[in-house]
Amino acid sequence: MTALFSITVEPGGKWSAYVGRGKAITFTAQSDRANLSTLLFHAPYPSEKYNMPDTLKAQHTALLSQGHVLMSDQGRVLASIIEDSVGWHDPLSGYTTKQMTDEKYGVTSYQEDRNQRLRNGEENLIVEMYRHNLSPRDMSSPINFFSKVICELDGSMKYVPQPTAGKAVTIRTEMDVLLVLSNTPNPLDPSSDYPEASVQIDVADTAPANENDLCVTHCDENRRAFENTWNAYALMKGAN
Repeated sequence: MTALFSITVEPGGKWSAYVGRGKAITFTAQSDRANLSTLLFHAPYPSEKYNMPDTLKAQHTALLSQGHVLMSDQGRVLASIIEDSVGWHDPLSGYTTKQMTDEKYGVTSYQEDRNQRLRNGEENLIVEMYRHNLSPRDMSSPINFFSKVICELDGSMKYVPQPTAGKAVTIRTEMDVLLVLSNTPNPLDPSSDYPEASVQIDVADTAPANENDLCVTHCDENRRAFENTWNAYALMKGAN
């Protein structure tokens, strides 16, 4: 695939964009401990957004990887994971807050540290959402690409370090989406050092899913979600 657009999100950075249906978005970690907190909305109607509970229960999983889809709260597929050299992405642990960041990494502020201040996921995501006329009430639990978090038998969650330098994950947009990103630490990462992993983003055209696509055939619930998506776009497309 030839990239139509590329950008690098530096550590602590944020980014958002409208991405049309039928694009492949590849996230590549430049070093270990990358964590890209990601929200997805249906671009024309952002009240429809990525829904973590439906995504996990429909696919009987507590992690995301190749073959999984990112479902909306309307039972449709916003995007699907078509390639993945990482193997485990965290959908459970949420995002960092200013208080968490100050306590773990030390207090910083714009007044004293300017652009070197340590940013957190909550504020980054809210700022990017405001750019698109959304507010904190539109927040939901993000996907934390590149992070591995396991659930113990007692119900607790544990961050598990995994190599991410040079590894990539590609999602295919099945709907027109608003993508909101924050390159900030995973809230369960126990290290007291703020991560220094930038993430490269490449957007390219890609072939649409067909009936035999891995993400479609992953389970019956995925197929139904794709059918809901295809039907919705067939109705919106019209006769021509």
